[in-house]
Amino acid sequence: MLRYVGDTTGVVRVEDLLRSPALQLRLIAGAAGVARRVAWAHVSELSDPTPWLSGAEMIMSIGLAVPRDPAGQRTYLERLDDAGVSCLALSEGLSVPPLSEDFLTAAEERGFPVVEVPLPVPFIAVSQEVAWAVQNNTSQRLNAQLQVFGAVQWLAAGTMSTGEIFARLERLSGYSLYACTPRLGPLLDGVPVPPVELAKLIPATVSSPPTVPGGYVLPVTGPQRTLGFILAMENAAAAPAGVSVVQHIATVAALQVSMRAHEREMLRRQGAETLAEMLGGGLDPALVRRRLTAAGLPAGEPLVLAVIRPGSGASYETVADALGPLVLRQQDELYALLPDAEAEALLAAAAAATAPGGQVAAAAAPGRPAAEGQVAAGVSRAFAAGASLAVARREAQWAVSRAAAAGRPVTRYGDDRTGRWLTGESADLRALVEDVLGDVIQYDRTHAGDLIPTVRTWLEHDRQTERAARALHIHPNTLLYRVHRFEQLSGRSLAATESLTEVWLALRTLAGPPGHG
Repeated sequence: MLRYVGDTTGVVRVEDLLRSPALQLRLIAGAAGVARRVAWAHVSELSDPTPWLSGAEMIMSIGLAVPRDPAGQRTYLERLDDAGVSCLALSEGLSVPPLSEDFLTAAEERGFPVVEVPLPVPFIAVSQEVAWAVQNNTSQRLNAQLQVFGAVQWLAAGTMSTGEIFARLERLSGYSLYACTPRLGPLLDGVPVPPVELAKLIPATVSSPPTVPGGYVLPVTGPQRTLGFILAMENAAAAPAGVSVVQHIATVAALQVSMRAHEREMLRRQGAETLAEMLGGGLDPALVRRRLTAAGLPAGEPLVLAVIRPGSGASYETVADALGPLVLRQQDELYALLPDAEAEALLAAAAAATAPGGQVAAAAAPGRPAAEGQVAAGVSRAFAAGASLAVARREAQWAVSRAAAAGRPVTRYGDDRTGRWLTGESADLRALVEDVLGDVIQYDRTHAGDLIPTVRTWLEHDRQTERAARALHIHPNTLLYRVHRFEQLSGRSLAATESLTEVWLALRTLAGPPGHG
């Protein structure tokens, strides 16, 4: 009878099988990996058996699966090692081709044991020895599975944090656990994302095999999409409980994510109702303060109202998730009530959440609509909790119009020192725009021209032609031609102070001042 390493757990390792007098195995290469655990021994003559493996197997072959050429042999060995195979056992003689130096070098470099099985020793004898160890380990694995099922009760009770639950699951399963989104961001509070050296193990698709070197990676699935992945790496100080237990842990993670999403949705609905009533002026100030405190906004801290316009390809839900509970959608805009001190950080997070690769989207060219997926936001001046939102709403609308027109991700009301002096009377504003810019606007519409955005950008860059041309991605001479054409159509010389002031105020009005329209 073999005396296994760690008799109490029933774990058998490659070195145990090498020491067996009955098996008479001979190590060919990969001595550094003889401490690898063997969970099963199976015969395979497939050139690529990895789709049907779960990890820690000893693959036995009479040699039909081993390629004849050196490059093919190395690829075959690396494929097995990458899939978590513990050892390759080749029958002495029979169909095993000569093993190349490339093959043997790869085995040594990776610490991947390759052993030779004497011809008189049947493969079934090796399988029986491994099966005996697995049988002794079955009760431990079953006990671990039952205790992992108990994690569902911990979730329902709500007495433990997510981090505490997964710390217990680590002790029960024998794995170090990591959780992340498909973009390698945090998935569960208190559960670490894979460190840099392990991040490469997260697959690009959910159909990838679960086995990775030293553990498993399994998807955390939701109703319509993959929410993320659980990476379980074997803990050298414990007996790993196997892929079935890791599958149960991934299910626990999916339940936890679902519960947190449901809680966020409830808070968001309550917050949207509160914000709608505040915008309508239908709440008592004292009640407003109580509701804001219940929503998690710091008592006594100044607030701002933000109006957000996600780009054409952006997800309103993703933007809202990044902004907190007090968010309301009205047509194509989101209103958000935010702490003044955190507004810029929250809006930057919203922009990053919708941009490809998690990066903040680049600003659109000045005077152009927001690019696909880009977020444009306008922020009011700060005010106290309980104050009317009528003024803050006009300020935020003005600011978001300026942000969209200038291609900026965020603009605060008051940053534009000219705009705040404009009248709020719609008739006056329309007359100003029509008198100064009417002919230019008509020209742009008829000729698909860019005179208005070109002159606005030129003035925003303090009439510095080179800078403005770079911002517009046009030649400086083209910019100067458009400025000259603008002067001809508008009848205003941009070299004259009075005309320049008039044009500047008209352009600011055209962008959408408070109360306009």
